[in-house]
Amino acid sequence: MARIAVISFPGSNCDRDIITAIRDITGTAPNQFWHKESTMPRQDLVILPGGFSFGDYLRCGAIAARSPIMDEVLEHAWRGGYVLVICNGFQILTEADLLPGTLMRNRGLRFVCRDVLLETHNSDNAVLTGLKEGQKLRIPVAHNEGNYFADPATLKKLTDKGQIAFTYSGADQDPDYNPNGAINDIAGIVSENGRVLGLMPHPERKADPIHGGLDGRLLLQSVIEAAS
Repeated sequence: MARIAVISFPGSNCDRDIITAIRDITGTAPNQFWHKESTMPRQDLVILPGGFSFGDYLRCGAIAARSPIMDEVLEHAWRGGYVLVICNGFQILTEADLLPGTLMRNRGLRFVCRDVLLETHNSDNAVLTGLKEGQKLRIPVAHNEGNYFADPATLKKLTDKGQIAFTYSGADQDPDYNPNGAINDIAGIVSENGRVLGLMPHPERKADPIHGGLDGRLLLQSVIEAAS
């Protein structure tokens, strides 16, 4: 059984959601850690949930990236541990320079909360091996700063190294398929070793039949199985 940790920050509001989803999938509640804790026992998978850490002051995730627990999160990632970061968690890891690029204000400067269609890429990456190349997933987004941006050199590196995990899909059916204006329609990326996954959509919000679908559960199962 994988040892799974969920990190909470002041302003996290999806930590209980991901805890419930993990418990339903594995039968065991994950370990919980508060941002002020400076030690964390060895884990197999560390999750940073969505929310508005520290009220999104300065920049989204900028203060949380410097919380005491982040030293343990970074050490876990550097030694090859699995990490899943969702929405605000994704913003935190870009601020901590563990994932490249940045998340800016949405195109149109409006908060977006709705289902989006994702397409899976580079499924040979460790965290994605439970999914198929090109597999489509319908999962909700809920963010104000989800507009992924990276400079041309970084984008080329992400493409060449197979680090683009998910893109927003459905342009042929919906002119607003990309909810935030993210460059190259990027919704999620992985680290160079394929073990750190950052994405803006919320898989924990499509992890139970009552949510209207189980696509998010498929994604979470892929990550958990990889870390097990």
